[in-house]
Amino acid sequence: MNWQKITAIIRRDALAPVEQRLQQLGVRGLSVSTVKGYGEYANFFCHDCFITHARIEIFTEVERAKPIAEAILSAAHTGAAGDGLVAILPAAQA
Repeated sequence: MNWQKITAIIRRDALAPVEQRLQQLGVRGLSVSTVKGYGEYANFFCHDCFITHARIEIFTEVERAKPIAEAILSAAHTGAAGDGLVAILPAAQA
């Protein structure tokens, strides 16, 4: 079976809606961690320019990866800078 890894970095306040959407899709497992960093938006006038986000990691079958990534994007989207990103990567073995 071929696997892919989905990594999403989203706003922390978008985590609950994303988790609910993933449960509706029947995602059987995921990992969530807190990460700090900056991308397009960075407040360099602040002492600590890093922003805290949530990182979601999911290993899934190839055919389920794109629908899961799209669900994360739609549930986390606010239209503002800093909404985050979603990447789908090949997983050699899981």
